[in-house]
Amino acid sequence: MEYRWDTPGEFTFFTMSNDGKIEFCNTLPFWTSFQKFEISSFYQSKLLGTFVVKPMSLNPLSSIVQEGTFSSKELSAAQHIFMTFDFEFNGGNIRLDPTKFIIITSIDTPILGIIPYSTTNQISGFEFDKMMNAENLSCN
Repeated sequence: MEYRWDTPGEFTFFTMSNDGKIEFCNTLPFWTSFQKFEISSFYQSKLLGTFVVKPMSLNPLSSIVQEGTFSSKELSAAQHIFMTFDFEFNGGNIRLDPTKFIIITSIDTPILGIIPYSTTNQISGFEFDKMMNAENLSCN
């Protein structure tokens, strides 16, 4: 499965902190679904917040846009850090160490609809920013 922000080239971490929509692309020739899709943001090993998309199903070789919500115990602090990284990733001066900004995605996908299966991926905030701003997905 591929995914990106629903408006190509317009993703920012600050925007994600105010909720938003993600486009999912099922690149497989059969149906797929997930029970949970979470994007957790960390800076210096501290959780800034989590963006969660509700359960959904995708038809084979198709895409769908799904709404998500962001939650954080310290929203103002998270948004300040997000604005700083948005500025850095768009060519601004480095104020915070981007190597300490980590994104962890967690997906719970039942195999055949009944066997629990989870995947977790960790990438840098910079790589995640590029992925969410992708112009094209395989379904487009």
